[in-house]
Formats: sequence, structure tokens, C-alpha cells
Amino acid sequence: MTRKLMGVCILGFGLFSAAAPALAHHAVSAEFDRNKPITFTGTVQKVDWMNPHIYTHIEAKDASGKTVVYQVEGGAPNSLFRNGWRPDTLKIGETVTVTGSRAKSDGSNRVGSATITKADGTRVFGGPAAANQ
Repeated sequence: MTRKLMGVCILGFGLFSAAAPALAHHAVSAEFDRNKPITFTGTVQKVDWMNPHIYTHIEAKDASGKTVVYQVEGGAPNSLFRNGWRPDTLKIGETVTVTGSRAKSDGSNRVGSATITKADGTRVFGGPAAANQ
């Protein structure tokens, strides 16, 4: 009986551990406000191609004319890869236009649910929420 109970406990712990990352994942609406849209044109400074989301850092002027770096959160690398993104899809120094939703936290330069449009008109979707816009 003790061995069976121990086995069940180990199996249960293993299943819980495997599910923990999925439980920890967040909804786009928890961090970004679709009622606070933003559109800006800027220059790609850096692309962080990493799990769980890619981040594109874009330098642009804000509404007051001040230079800021926006951090645009994209989807998971494997999801974006299946949709045609590659680590070199956006080049450092490339001019792009971003349309997305501001972060709910005031003063943050984070943007989510973004569509990025390259100078040649090619549209690159940043994540699953953006694809539905």
C-alpha cells in the first residue's frame, strides 16, 4: 500500500510540475489595454528571440517629441517561426511602424498585440492577439 501511495504521489507531482508553466502563463488582456492603442514609427534597436516571448526594441519619438525605446512583446518564437518569422526578419536599424496596445501600467513603454509594418509595406504580426485584429 505504501509503495502504491508513493507512486501515486510521485506521478501526481510530476503531472503538476509539467502543468505549472501553462498555469503561470498570462493573458494578453492582463498586461495590455486594447483601449489604449498606440501607433509609432521608429528604428529597430534590438530583437530578443527567446522564450517565452520575443521582444523587439524600437527607438521612436513619443507624443511630446522625446526619444524613447518601446519594448514590443511578441508571441512565442516557435509560433512566430511557424508563421514565417525568423530571427533576422527585422534588421537592426530598419525603420518600422508599430500598431498595438499600451501596457496597463502607467509610464511603461511596453507594447503588446502589435502589428509591425516594414518600410516596404510587409506586415509582420507580433502575436496571436495581433493576428485577430
